[in-house]
Amino acid sequence: DHINLSNKPVLDDEGNEKLPALDNHTMGTVFEELLRRFNEENNVTEAGEHFTPRDYVKLLADLAVQPIADQLQDTTYRIYDGACGTGGILTIAQERIKELGAERGKNITISIYGQEQAPDTYATCKPDLMISGEIHSFQYNEGGQQREYIAYGSTLSQDGHAGETYDFCISNPPFGTPWKEDLKKRGLKETEKAKFTDSRFTILDKDEKEISFLPDISDCQMMFLANNISRMQDDTPLGTRIVEVHNGSSLFTGDAGSGASNLRKYIIENDLLEAIIAMPEKDFYNTGIGTYVWIVTNRKEERRKGLVQLIDATKISTPLRKNLGEKNCETSEDDRKAVVKLLTDFKETEQSKIFPNKEFGYYKVTVERPLRIVYENPENITLPELKKAEDVALLQRVLDAWKEYLGGHTVGDYAMFIMLDQMRIKVPAAKIKLVRQYLGRRDERADVCHTKPIKLDSPVECAPMLRDVEQVPLLYPGGIDAFMENEVKPYAADAYYNADSVVAGYELSFTKYFYKPVELRSIADITADINNIESSLKGVLGDILNV
Repeated sequence: DHINLSNKPVLDDEGNEKLPALDNHTMGTVFEELLRRFNEENNVTEAGEHFTPRDYVKLLADLAVQPIADQLQDTTYRIYDGACGTGGILTIAQERIKELGAERGKNITISIYGQEQAPDTYATCKPDLMISGEIHSFQYNEGGQQREYIAYGSTLSQDGHAGETYDFCISNPPFGTPWKEDLKKRGLKETEKAKFTDSRFTILDKDEKEISFLPDISDCQMMFLANNISRMQDDTPLGTRIVEVHNGSSLFTGDAGSGASNLRKYIIENDLLEAIIAMPEKDFYNTGIGTYVWIVTNRKEERRKGLVQLIDATKISTPLRKNLGEKNCETSEDDRKAVVKLLTDFKETEQSKIFPNKEFGYYKVTVERPLRIVYENPENITLPELKKAEDVALLQRVLDAWKEYLGGHTVGDYAMFIMLDQMRIKVPAAKIKLVRQYLGRRDERADVCHTKPIKLDSPVECAPMLRDVEQVPLLYPGGIDAFMENEVKPYAADAYYNADSVVAGYELSFTKYFYKPVELRSIADITADINNIESSLKGVLGDILNV
């Protein structure tokens, strides 16, 4: 008599509503609350793997639709969520688009599509949407093939909507979750990641070279972003808006040339990144970490072209009276309005920073130093025990020649190999390193070594032990050469780099732009505290001595 779990209201004897009906959203919330509690009891820590708080979902919907609400038309819009859970993001976004359209006199139809791999969640999502009339069981593509609106299975390895594009892609994919099971489903081992071929995660550059977006095997979240990028449509006025939740690692994980960095590079260099919003910590039920909302679109406003907006919304939240798991705050309606306003105002404030795309790019430059070898004191050299007897024999011939024809004097690399050439002691190219390693030693005062020791016009031999890697900002005045002159050569005058080995990468850092150091206390305040402590101690000491 105190709870109604049906979709019809409970009436009293006089026909008055005693208990209201339970709508689909509330039933979904009840179900996901049970999942949350089950996860806590079983130490499941994957952030947002099952449940996105409804207040957070409403913000995602607003971020997707509010900026383009005045451009909505009397038409059908398609919404997609590749990690749809019980469908909360889909249905709330659907309602929001219809609501904003109605406010502008538009008659909008919404089609929703999703995919879910957890069987219990899928079993709740699909019937709920079917019963509510939001979807039918199947759709049919142009070829007459049957396809489900809500597909079952892993979006990463079993794409249930292959080739489909959408107007809105809104997702909270799992983060910090390995995707090795997807490799197994493709019949691959963890060491065979490169064989995971899928057009969603690979593109061709201008030279027809494959560029991979595949991230590290330990975290799949960037694959969901790449999946959504592949869903973008370019033949409609609004194109596609992607709103996706990530943790902080998506901002910077992966070295230049890695899959994650390649994806960031692709998104930013193609001017698709509209904004990233840093959200408060403890906004989710089963994780205390902060999250970031990526907003990606192929229809940037004119004023946004070539620019990226970073928004610090970490302080925009409303405390809960009682914690729900890890969640101790929510994004209220006023909070949502504040965040959306920061986005749509597109102004520089303490909470909003705007940068050119190249601000986040850098060149990964491998800085080399020449190898410098000197040969001295042959009488003190003891030949090592090597696996190949012919290597020891070669070293012995070189050592004997050095003593006999050069008198064992200290010589440089060029002099040593000129002597060996004149004495017709053949040192194969593959064995030059062997001679330098066991008979010479590095000396920064010696002349540089060359790949062909007696040909001074051959390339300089680098010293691997002195190799270093520098990150040179794309916007560094004068580029890499200026960076080398200003930042490297004052400390290593012989340093150089190979332009062919330079790789461009991209990463974003909120700390860099929004960090505020804790203000230190003044000397006067500290001195006053010390004096107060001294005074109180004198009184205590007096009491002790009087005793």
